[in-house]
Amino acid sequence: MTTGASPALPSDEPILRLTDVGKTYRSGSLEVEAVRGVTLSVAEGEFVSIMGPSGSGKSTLMHIIGCLDIPTSGSYLLAGEDVSTMRESQLADVRNRRIGFVFQQFNLLASMSAWRNVELPLVYAGVQRAERKRRAVEALTKVGLADRIEHRPGELSGGQQQRVSVARALVTNPQLILADEPTGNLDSASTADVLDLLDELHVQGRTIVLITHEHDVAQRASREVHMRDGQILDLDPVGAR
Repeated sequence: MTTGASPALPSDEPILRLTDVGKTYRSGSLEVEAVRGVTLSVAEGEFVSIMGPSGSGKSTLMHIIGCLDIPTSGSYLLAGEDVSTMRESQLADVRNRRIGFVFQQFNLLASMSAWRNVELPLVYAGVQRAERKRRAVEALTKVGLADRIEHRPGELSGGQQQRVSVARALVTNPQLILADEPTGNLDSASTADVLDLLDELHVQGRTIVLITHEHDVAQRASREVHMRDGQILDLDPVGAR
């Protein structure tokens, strides 16, 4: 049986290390530098926010960190392994097993119950059905939805749907949780609820990178990274707040 366990990480190796990463998009003779010379490390157990306005390059950087795109220049090491040179099949495996995604739009299948939505990464990983359900129910319990496992997305509030997507991100026991504008579609109460959940996961030792354009959301992280024009403007020191 495939377990989806993450490979061991040397104690002195960050979860992710970007070195002089750049991304240029080309269309005919037009070139756009979306990311320029980004160098960034995130240690195991950190909660880091990457913040910037529209067009700052944060979404492109998110795609690179999430192995949804590869850099044009520089290197990206995930848990010490260079993913910037991987083939697409290898990147797909990394996305499935080693990174847990939380998106703004939830991306839940309306016809499926909460636990069936959560088990989907395990289906792709080849985990057997009984083990998939056990782990899906366990993940939903961790996010406070033990009594909602059979509910479909339409029967859940926005905040509860985002909790389901967090459970889906957790179910493979990934090395990194990557949250892209996770509160963008939520009201203030649900936003606070989801951010409290991310705080709890951080306290439990999870490594979280949060992409946002909202100052209040970014400040919930233990370290902030600010971007503009494809570059990092400054880095808050670890433990600054």
